[in-house]
Amino acid sequence: MTHSTFCLLRPAKSPVEAPGGGSAAPGANRPVLSTHEKALQINLDQSTYGAFAEIGAGQEVARWFFRVGGAAGTIAKTMSAYDMAVSDAIYGTCDRYVSRQRLQTMLQHEYDLQHERLSSQRGANTRFFVFADTVAARSYSRNDDWHGWMGIRFQARPLTPPSDIIIHVQMHDRENLQQQESLGIMGVNLVYAALYLHDQPEVAIQSLMDNLSRDRVEVDTVKFSGPDFAGVDNRLMALQLVARGLTDAAMFTAQGEVVQAAEVLHKKPILVTRGSFRPVTRATMDMFECAHSEFLTEPQVQGERIVVLAEMTLKNLAEGGVIDHKDFLDRVDTLGALGQTVLISDYAEFHRLASYLFRYTKKVIGLALGVPILHELFEEKYYRDLEGGILESFGRLFKNDLKLYVYPFRDPLTGRIETAEDLKVSAHVRHLYAYLKESGCIQALQCYSAECLPIFAHEVLAKIRAGDADWERLVPPAVTRLIKERRLFGYTPSPSA
Repeated sequence: MTHSTFCLLRPAKSPVEAPGGGSAAPGANRPVLSTHEKALQINLDQSTYGAFAEIGAGQEVARWFFRVGGAAGTIAKTMSAYDMAVSDAIYGTCDRYVSRQRLQTMLQHEYDLQHERLSSQRGANTRFFVFADTVAARSYSRNDDWHGWMGIRFQARPLTPPSDIIIHVQMHDRENLQQQESLGIMGVNLVYAALYLHDQPEVAIQSLMDNLSRDRVEVDTVKFSGPDFAGVDNRLMALQLVARGLTDAAMFTAQGEVVQAAEVLHKKPILVTRGSFRPVTRATMDMFECAHSEFLTEPQVQGERIVVLAEMTLKNLAEGGVIDHKDFLDRVDTLGALGQTVLISDYAEFHRLASYLFRYTKKVIGLALGVPILHELFEEKYYRDLEGGILESFGRLFKNDLKLYVYPFRDPLTGRIETAEDLKVSAHVRHLYAYLKESGCIQALQCYSAECLPIFAHEVLAKIRAGDADWERLVPPAVTRLIKERRLFGYTPSPSA
């Protein structure tokens, strides 16, 4: 929605509508077991048996099962391979040791070994599993970027093909011992979720943070795969991570593949278009294409591979305080048809979005937005929660090489076109605005199509729902086809169609 107003204040966590309707969080009233109770329950379950392979922070997960007693009933093998040459000899070479690729290789290798060695003896009565992690924790040589990949390959029932759950975690504890502790708890939570909550993926996600808090660890990527998750849409699971507060942002590609931010953004120039995309209109695409053309002229971008993101905030997804699953998928389906990588975030404030992007790149970042949003950025009432007010916000926003590409606004009443060049702001921030504009931090887009300016997404949505065929000329052709084929956004074909 190119011209809509977006609240800059941080929204409260939005309820997410359950597949059958309603806003109650799945598993909201479930009892939360302690880590000790979870590990002991697994140890005493004679139907489960598995192996643990942990690289990086130590055998923190396996240690819990030894600690609570009865581990002989659960653990077939534990191992660590800290030396890179040893790790390569077991799992083969890889570009990065703390990576999704390494984790998947570990799971495959260890599960195949376990099946080969034990299936004939106890396969008929045993649910086999393999837990693996590869972690970069605090050490003498590493003082930041503490993160890791964890995963489990498991059988829901004996003699059935396995399924996988993999997650990426960011650790925020400052001490190595605390990081080890949080990794151990998270690992037990993951094993428990796979074995006992696999038929409730949303509850499984929620349970990952049992006995933990966001100031210690966050989960920013989750992927369910295999026959037991054939009906799971991982885009919805990415939404759950943000809506349930396990992380502030999650990402997936146009093909619906969930990705961890570093896999996509690392050391690359980034162009972001923020909106509700309900639906994507010709005005939305005109803003994006204008910003993209302008972004390509930046000297810092020459010869670089650009990452383009379509970002939706929880605030933009919620209607009446509830996020509807189908409405969400309608939006991302249309973005996927246009080849867009999607970022879901809880970053209502632009400076928080910028800080997130700055974690992964020092290259130039472009944010495409409309004149009404730019005007809101200069309203000081939105920065009362910051000690330094608007100056602190802008200091965070523009601290690295970031530019705002501003799409014009046509007043529907007067027909007047307002651009970033002639935007009127309050007198006490006029000099700040002039400085940012003159320094190139704010750039007015020039190559826009005037015929797209009167298009507003909320009006297009109303036309779709009212059966007014005029909407078809207001959205890109690929979006038109998809809306009609899948009956998105409440579209109903006319009886004569």
